[in-house]
Amino acid sequence: MAGGLTYTAVDSTSLSTAEIYGKALVELGRAHKDVVALTADLAKSTKIGDFQKEFPDRFFNVGIAEQNLVGVAAGMAKAGLVPFLSTFSQFASFRAADQLHTDICYQNVNAKVIATHSGTSFGQAGSTHHAICDIAVTRAIPNLTVIVPADGMETYNAVMAAYETPGPFYIRINRGFDRVLYKDGDYGFEVGKAVTVHEGTDITVIACGSCVFQALQAAEFLDKTDGLKVRVLDMHTISPIDRDAILKAVGDTRRIITVEDHNIDGGLGSAVAEVVVESGKGCAFKKLGIPRTFAPIGLHEDIMSIVGIDSNGIIEAVREVMGKDFELDDDWDDEV
Repeated sequence: MAGGLTYTAVDSTSLSTAEIYGKALVELGRAHKDVVALTADLAKSTKIGDFQKEFPDRFFNVGIAEQNLVGVAAGMAKAGLVPFLSTFSQFASFRAADQLHTDICYQNVNAKVIATHSGTSFGQAGSTHHAICDIAVTRAIPNLTVIVPADGMETYNAVMAAYETPGPFYIRINRGFDRVLYKDGDYGFEVGKAVTVHEGTDITVIACGSCVFQALQAAEFLDKTDGLKVRVLDMHTISPIDRDAILKAVGDTRRIITVEDHNIDGGLGSAVAEVVVESGKGCAFKKLGIPRTFAPIGLHEDIMSIVGIDSNGIIEAVREVMGKDFELDDDWDDEV
């Protein structure tokens, strides 16, 4: 998909997933009069307020009532509009879970949920605002495409793809302050297809969201220090997941690590593990994420370090998995 967004080095500090979402939605609004925007009293925080400034007659604030937010959006979609609704990830996936399930996904309407402040990106707000189980909820709902962009450019591509693709979308983005991974939008983004951001033959790290940049940093470091060739896959689409990319990684490297800003149960790691197990192939496997507990409270980068999903944690995990005994023959039995 070709991206229409360009930037300079001076602009790069503002290229967070949330900032880019706001710009992409305005761009869509200019091109398509059927695009409307809805919020639950979080226009400024979710950056959907950019759309409000330019198109006040196509912007709707339902107040602090997330269930109504989803229900109203579903009704608008049934009427032929293309609603983009924004609230925090925790509220979109849990507080409005019934409406997301029944009003949007069961009816398979053309509504797009942009869930912000995902994972522990709003870490200092505490556990009530940490969205560490939302992937587990959303990827289990039929008809729902779930995307976790790695940076602002990928957010732009995901928002554009959501408009172009009929049906419900859940796009999970961070609060902000994201690292820039892609220099432009023309890197081959496609819904349901992973992006290889670093080639490797020794081990594969499959990541999503803010962890993709961390995985790339780890791969580049390990290449220089350990001579390891680490493949890094940006698995931006969690549902439907790219089974072919996962199985190719299993066949090529026989060692898989997943890393996500989410509970290690039910998220990206579980989705990848399901593909591997169903294939009947064996490999060394490790999941990195929030370790079956509520995340600590603090700044996002500090939480990532504490739970081991930053570059240092990934480096340590790669070395651990590389140290496991493994049979490098064609017999898939008794591999680890």
